[in-house]
Amino acid sequence: MKVLIAGGGTGGHLYPGIAIARVFKNNGAEIQFVGTSKGIESRVLPKEGYALRTIRIRPLAGRRFLRMLSSLRIFPLAMIDSLKIIKEITPDIVIGLGGYSSGPLVILAALRGIPTLILEQNIIPGFTNRVLSRFVDAIAINFKSSECFFPKQKTHLTGNPIREEITSGVKEESLRVFGLEKDIFTILVFGGSAGAHRINKAMTEALSYLDVYKNRIQIIHQTGEKDFEEVSEFYGSRGVRAVTLPFIERMADAYAAADLVVSRAGAGTLSEITACGKASMLIPYPYAAKNHQEINATVLIDAGAAGLIPDRDLDGKRLASEIRFLMEDPERLWQMEMASKRLGNRDGARKVADLCMDLVRGQRSEVDVLCSRR
Repeated sequence: MKVLIAGGGTGGHLYPGIAIARVFKNNGAEIQFVGTSKGIESRVLPKEGYALRTIRIRPLAGRRFLRMLSSLRIFPLAMIDSLKIIKEITPDIVIGLGGYSSGPLVILAALRGIPTLILEQNIIPGFTNRVLSRFVDAIAINFKSSECFFPKQKTHLTGNPIREEITSGVKEESLRVFGLEKDIFTILVFGGSAGAHRINKAMTEALSYLDVYKNRIQIIHQTGEKDFEEVSEFYGSRGVRAVTLPFIERMADAYAAADLVVSRAGAGTLSEITACGKASMLIPYPYAAKNHQEINATVLIDAGAAGLIPDRDLDGKRLASEIRFLMEDPERLWQMEMASKRLGNRDGARKVADLCMDLVRGQRSEVDVLCSRR
C-alpha cells in the first residue's frame, strides 16, 4: 500500500501526519510526504526517516493583494508538480494535513478517483480545508464542534493524531534527562515549534516576581532560535534552575517532567497536553486565523483543565501570579490534571489510519464490482 501525505508548514500540521505515517509504516505501507522546501517538514522529516517531495506553492488566504497575485501566479506550477508526483507514486490514498500546501495534491487525487482524506485539527476549519471538504471522501476532525462545518455523512470524530512516544515519558527519568531535581516544581514553557517572543519575554519578566520561589522552581524552556541566547543568559543571571533550548527534541521527556505547561494553544499542543494529562496555562496566539487558538483553548478551560491569559493581558506580573496560585494550591493543580487527562485522546492516529484503510478497501471493492460486470 502506498500512502501520500500532503501538507506541513507548521509543527501543528506536520506532527499529526508523522503519527499517522508511523501507524502505516508499522503495517508495511510505503510512505511519501509532500510539502514545501521552506516549511518545518524540510527539517524534521529527514530526521524522522521519511522522504519529502516538494511543490512550488505559497499561501493565498490572509495575504495582501499584491502578494496574493504573486501566489496565484505560481499556483499552476504547484498543480503541475502535484500531478507529476501523483503519476510517479500512484498512491492508494492521499491524506491532507491542512494548510495551503496540501491543496493541490488532494484536489488532483480526488479528481483522479484516488481515495482522499483531510485532517482538521481546529474547531473552526481553515480556508484550504473548507474548499477541500467538497472534494474529499472523508474528513477526520479533532473537536466535535467542527461537525457543523462539514458534510455530515463524510465527517468522523477521530481526535488529533499524536506521536505515540509523546506519552511515554517517566517523570524521574525525564528529570534526569534534563539534569533537573526531583520534588521541585517544574514548568515547561514553549510557544510552538519556532518559539514565541511574547511568552519568552513574559517568562523572563516573571522571574522578578517569583524571586522568593527561586529555590522551589525549575524551568524547561523552548525559546526558538532568535531568543535563545538572551533567555539563557537571563536565567543564568537570576540564578534560576533552567534548561533552555531553541527546539526540544525530547518532547515526551519535557511533558513528563512538567508540573505545569505554559504555552500557546495550537490544536496539536492541546492534544499533546491532554494526552499527557498536564495542567496548563494557555496564551493563545492572537493573530491565528479566525482566532482559532483561543476558540480551541475554551474546550480545556470549560473543562477545568487549563487557565487562560489573553495575549493582550500577558506580562511578567500576570504570569507570575498565575504560577504562584497553582504552586500554592496543589489540590487545584491536581484537579486540572485530572480534567486534562479526561479530555486526552491517545489513539487518534490509529483511528485515522483505520478510516483510510476503509476508504482503500471500499475503492478496491468498487473496482472489483466493475471488473466483474465487464
